[in-house]
Amino acid sequence: MYETIVVPTDGSEYAERAAEHAAGVAVAFDATVHVVSVVDEDAASSVFERGDVDEETRERLREEGERALRTTASALDGVERVESTLVEGHATESIVGYADEVDADLLVMGTHGRTGVDRYVAGSVTERVLRRTHVPVLTVRDLEAARSLDEYENVLVPTDGSEDADVAVEHALALAAVGGATVHAVNVVDVSSLAASAGEAPATELLERFEAAGEEATSDVAKRAREAGLAAETAVLKGSPGHALLEYVEDEAVDLVAMGTTGRTGLDRYLLGSTTERVVRHADAPVLAVNARNGDD
Repeated sequence: MYETIVVPTDGSEYAERAAEHAAGVAVAFDATVHVVSVVDEDAASSVFERGDVDEETRERLREEGERALRTTASALDGVERVESTLVEGHATESIVGYADEVDADLLVMGTHGRTGVDRYVAGSVTERVLRRTHVPVLTVRDLEAARSLDEYENVLVPTDGSEDADVAVEHALALAAVGGATVHAVNVVDVSSLAASAGEAPATELLERFEAAGEEATSDVAKRAREAGLAAETAVLKGSPGHALLEYVEDEAVDLVAMGTTGRTGLDRYLLGSTTERVVRHADAPVLAVNARNGDD
C-alpha cells in the first residue's frame, strides 16, 4: 500500500509530530520516508520585494531548512530508509512537485507551523497541498504523543456511498489491519440540505430516503471490513456533517479518520472547502484525505 512517504517540514513541533506518525506507517509497510524542507524566498520577503532577498537572508533560510531536516529526521525512529532533501521554490508547488517526482504513496503533514498562521498551517500550505495533490495526505494536528499505528483501536470512514467517498476505504482498511482496529462506517444525513429539498417531497419521506441510503452505504463499507477480518460498526447520524463527525471522533475515541475528496475542483459534501476542511482543522485524530480524482482535472 505504501512504499514512499513524503514528510514536508518547517522544523516545528507539528512537523515533528507528523514525522512520528509517518514513522509508524513506514515501519508497518516497510516504506522509505523522504523528509523535504522548502526554502521559500518569496514567503521570507516583503510584499514589495517578492523573491528579492539578500545573500545573508538566503543563507539563513537554507540553514533553517537544513536544521528542520535534521530535527524531523530524528523523529523517524525505526525507519530503515530515510532521505532528506532541501528544495527551493514556492512551498506548495515544491511539495506537490517533489511528491510527484519520487512517486509518493503518502504525504504526512502537520496542520500548524512555526508561526501559527503561516507556512505549513491549516488554511495555508497544508490545505493548498490537499487541494492540489493526487497523493493521499495524512494530516496531524494534535501535539500529544503519537500513538503507534499498531495500537489504533478505532478508524472512522465517513461515507455517502459515492465513488468519491469510496476511495478512502482501501486505505482505512489497510491501516486498521495493522493493529486490528475496528472500522466505523458513518453516514451523516445533512439536515440543512434536507430542509432545502423539502419542496420536492414530504420532509419525513426525504429523511427516510436519506437514512436508507446511509444505511446501505455504511453496510457496504462494514461488509468490506469484515471480509478483511476486521470488526466493523455502522452509524447513520443526522445534523451538520462536520459537527457530527467531530463529535463522533471524540465520543468513540477515534484514532484515525479516512475521508475521500475530489481534490482540485470539487468543494462539496465530504470534500475540501466543507466537511473535510473542518475535520482536518479541528479533529484531534489524524485525518487521511484521499483524492478521488487521482490527479485528473
